[in-house]
Amino acid sequence: MLANYLPVLIFLIVGILVGAGPILIGFLLGPHRPDSEKLSPYECGFEAFEDARMQFDVRYFLVAILFILFDLEIAFLVPWAVVLDKIGLLGFGAMAIFLGILVIGFVYEWKKGALEWE
Repeated sequence: MLANYLPVLIFLIVGILVGAGPILIGFLLGPHRPDSEKLSPYECGFEAFEDARMQFDVRYFLVAILFILFDLEIAFLVPWAVVLDKIGLLGFGAMAIFLGILVIGFVYEWKKGALEWE
């Protein structure tokens, strides 16, 4: 009975070693030389360890949301490009309308200055 579970146990052990092994190797063998540049805020727009009720600039989050929006556009374009020969002119027209709406939104954001960073 226990022989049936041996492959599962081996699989779990190998999975844990593959997952945790590189992390432990990097932690043990990697250099530990923090400096001010490494400890500075990264992609958050403000100091991470300050008062939680402080005011912060919303422009960073606006740019992040716009990035996600146009990143999802690419996620829709790839499968469409793969099956373009099967969906024909109707599929091409639907994607043209979709891209047209996104371009109109992009031009609107550009004109409003949402992409400007001071």
